[in-house]
Amino acid sequence: MDIVIIVLVSIGAFVLAYFLGNLAASKLAKVKIAEAEQQAKNIIKDAENEAKNIKKEKILEAKEEWHRRKQEFENEANQKKAKIQETEKAVKKREDNVDSKMDQIARREKLLNLQEEELNKKESTIKERTDLAQKLLTDQQKKLEQIAQMSKEEAKKQLMDQMINDARTHAANTLRNIREETKNKALREAQNVIVQAIQRTASDHSTETTVAVVNLDSDEMKGRIIGREGRNIRAFEAATGIDLIIDDTPEAVVISGFDPFRRQVAKVSLEKLMLDGRIHPTRIEEIVEKTKKELEGELQSIGEQALVELGIHNMHPELLKLIGRMKYRTSYGQNLLNHSIEVSHLCGIMAAELGLDVNLARRSGLLHDIGKCVEKEATPHALIGFDLAKKYKEKHVVCNAIGAHHEDIEMESPIAVLVQAADSISGARPGARRESLENYVKRLQKLEEIAQSFDGVAKTFAIQAGREIRVIVEPEKVDDVIADSIANEIAERIENEMEYPGQIKVTVVRERRSVALAK
Repeated sequence: MDIVIIVLVSIGAFVLAYFLGNLAASKLAKVKIAEAEQQAKNIIKDAENEAKNIKKEKILEAKEEWHRRKQEFENEANQKKAKIQETEKAVKKREDNVDSKMDQIARREKLLNLQEEELNKKESTIKERTDLAQKLLTDQQKKLEQIAQMSKEEAKKQLMDQMINDARTHAANTLRNIREETKNKALREAQNVIVQAIQRTASDHSTETTVAVVNLDSDEMKGRIIGREGRNIRAFEAATGIDLIIDDTPEAVVISGFDPFRRQVAKVSLEKLMLDGRIHPTRIEEIVEKTKKELEGELQSIGEQALVELGIHNMHPELLKLIGRMKYRTSYGQNLLNHSIEVSHLCGIMAAELGLDVNLARRSGLLHDIGKCVEKEATPHALIGFDLAKKYKEKHVVCNAIGAHHEDIEMESPIAVLVQAADSISGARPGARRESLENYVKRLQKLEEIAQSFDGVAKTFAIQAGREIRVIVEPEKVDDVIADSIANEIAERIENEMEYPGQIKVTVVRERRSVALAK
């Protein structure tokens, strides 16, 4: 029962507390609502005051902006107004200038009209005078034609012919002067290069002979060389192709033959036979054959020595053998190897002076006469050498220089010209070559015949051992221009029709002498 009462009391207390809490919460809520409303009113009031302040500020700013823009507009308007005033002043000034110029134009136009009237008057006067002059000229022309008995066209033609002849003479004289000046300049330059090359190349110039002398230990050896009934000497001559001359010369025999290689084979073979002591036909043939092989084996070594002397490299072995064979070849008595080495030196020196390839020039000079070492009938040695160089893969410049040094083919490079010049220098030096008297006389006669074949030539003289041909022309038939032409034509014919070492100078002399006798 107590528990029930406690429970009931507890419940009642709870209910009472509940109602009291609600009542207190309700009063508190009303108080807070009243406070919130008051705060809201305050906020609204503050916002309205702030809005009024902002409005006032904006109105002030707008007024200031309006005043500023108004001032800017007024300033701009004033500037434009000032510009307009300046433009008006300039326009007015231009109008004044235009008016002034119009006045000047009017005055000039009036002046021009006056001048035009004067010109018209003068033109009419000139026309009258021109007509009068033309009439007088026509009358004078008719009188001149009557006096000269020649029409206007004939006189014009005669005058034109005279002018053409004068122009041709003047052109020929000018051309001759230019040609002489160019020739002299080129000659001086060429002489300078050639002289330098010659001065820097010192070579012996003794010509080869056709005999060789073999010294004997005693005159008894002559009988052994001859053999019983001459069988040894006949066998020796048959094996070597050389004549063996045994005469009264003490302790010496003479070997005679035009082929230097055969002479050398014969000389070496004879010396070996004398050392061996066994001299009979079989032994002679054996020694001669052995000597030939030994000398042929030395050909390449001789060629290599020549290349070392000239500083040339990389040459085909067959060409080396042919270079070695040059040692036993001659041209007009001049040793071919010595001649080729000298030409090579000269080419190298002149190429260096002219700024050309020195190695190619030396190579071309050394090989230029290589065709003389090969026996081919009816073929120029220059073309044979050209084919050999081409066969053994020499450069085209070298091949062309070989083939063109006697102008059998056209020259394609300056090196070909150098080879031709060096060949002429080497062959034309005093003592370098020899020529038979018969060929020498025939060459001089041919020179004079060529020069004498031209019209107007009175006399011809071959002088300086055939190095110059002097031509005397008739002054009545040949003038200075034709004299120059004759000299060139004679030189051209000599080049085309003759073979000669070096060069030949053609001098045409035209001289007029007037002689009178006082009695």
